[in-house]
Order: sequence, then structure tokens, then C-alpha cells
Amino acid sequence: MVEGLRFPTGIGTSEADEIRVLGQDLAADLMGKVGFGELAFWLVAGRRPTRGQCRVFETVLVALADHGFTPTAIAARVTYASAPEALQGALAAGLLGGGSRFLGVTEDCGRFLADVLAGVDALPADDAGWDALATTAVTEARAARRFVPGLGHPVHKVRDPRTPVLIGIAEEEGLRGPHLRLFEAVGRVHPAILGRALPLNGAGVCGAALADLGLPVGMLRGFALLARAAGLLGHLAEEQRTGLGLEIYRTVDRNAVYTPAEEGGHRG
Repeated sequence: MVEGLRFPTGIGTSEADEIRVLGQDLAADLMGKVGFGELAFWLVAGRRPTRGQCRVFETVLVALADHGFTPTAIAARVTYASAPEALQGALAAGLLGGGSRFLGVTEDCGRFLADVLAGVDALPADDAGWDALATTAVTEARAARRFVPGLGHPVHKVRDPRTPVLIGIAEEEGLRGPHLRLFEAVGRVHPAILGRALPLNGAGVCGAALADLGLPVGMLRGFALLARAAGLLGHLAEEQRTGLGLEIYRTVDRNAVYTPAEEGGHRG
């Protein structure tokens, strides 16, 4: 250690014969005793989660791990097809696509709900009160021409199968808190305001559940990316066996048609 230099951290340090993470001896206190989900929660929140919190948190990770041939999965596969010597590049390519349309909704929804709740002096006592609060929030969003995050899904047009399961598990663990209750109320009131019924999507309910666990809203997208990393690794393992990324590329290349700018093609 250089005299006078200090870089404080509460995450981890290592010495010649010891590694410490969160103040614990990694080898003696954590390995084989703490699950990866529990450790991820602990690292971000700075507190060890309860058993119920672990269950809800890991349910979120499972819910967000994969959703088929999304742009993130395709990006990872095609990148791997181009550079099979760089698995890390393919994984990174998939994660970089986590934004406002895929995965980022988790954070966007959690932030939307948290902002609404920050503006109330006392939480509603019943569903009618939650509905009134949600009605105001959705109405204001519509007036400002903003999307209400967590509503709608490109595949699940009527019901996202993940949403009721996560709400049910949170209820079982006594962790169905104000963010989830407000999110459910948004689901009840929005058809009358928006003029159409949209499903409460899985990414949105995950954001509400994570916020109810007391996790920092600004980190919620990170948890979505953590979960999707597992799904992308699965896609890349399959890609090693099947080489589908090259077929995706060839299909697009074979069907690419030059269109002059005035007909809707490239405009420089």
C-alpha cells in the first residue's frame, strides 16, 4: 500500500491468503453457504436479504432470464457468428441492447411507480384509494404524451403469464408492497383512460417487485441485465452447436433489396 493513498470500498478486497467480500471471508463464510442471487442482492443493497426477499428476488431473475429470439438474443448470436473467438463480445452485444423496449422497462416502471409514491403523504388504505392514485398518474402521463411503463407486450396481448405468478409469490412472502399495489391499480384503471386494455407485462411487474424489496431504483436495469446474461449464455451455448447466427445473417443478406432514398431507402 502506498503511503497516504486510500480507496475505500465496502465490496471486496484481497490479500495473499484471503479474499474478503462484504466484510465476509469469501472462502470460509460465503462459498457453498450463500446463493448467487442472495449475494447479488447483498452486494447492491448492502444488506443481507431475508429468505422471503431472496425468493422474490430470484423469481425476478428467472422471469427475466430469457424471452426467445428478442433483439438482444439475435444481437448476441450474430456477433458470435462474426467473432466466435470472443464470447465476451457476443455476450456484451446482447446486453447492450437492454433499453427502453427490452429489459429497460424494469427500471422505467420501478421509477415511474416510485415517483408517483413520492408525491403522496399517506399510502391508500384500500383498492379504491390505490385506483384513485393510479388514475391520476395514468391521466397525467397521457396528458404529457408519455408511455406508462409496464403496460403492453409485443407477444402477450391479453395476459403476461409472469405477472400473476410474481404478485402471488410476493403476497405469500408478505412483500406485496406499495409499488406492486400501485402497479396492479394501473392495470385496473388504465383501460378507461387510454381507451384500450393492455396487459401488465413481466418486465414492469419485476420492476415493481424489486422496488418493494427496497432496492435502488437506479439499479433495477442492472438486475434485468444480470438475469438476461444467463439467458444469453444459453443462446450462445446453443449457437456453438447450431450456428444459427450465420443463417440469420444469410437470410437477411439474401433478402436485402436496394431501395432509392426517394422510395424509403437510405437517406444519408
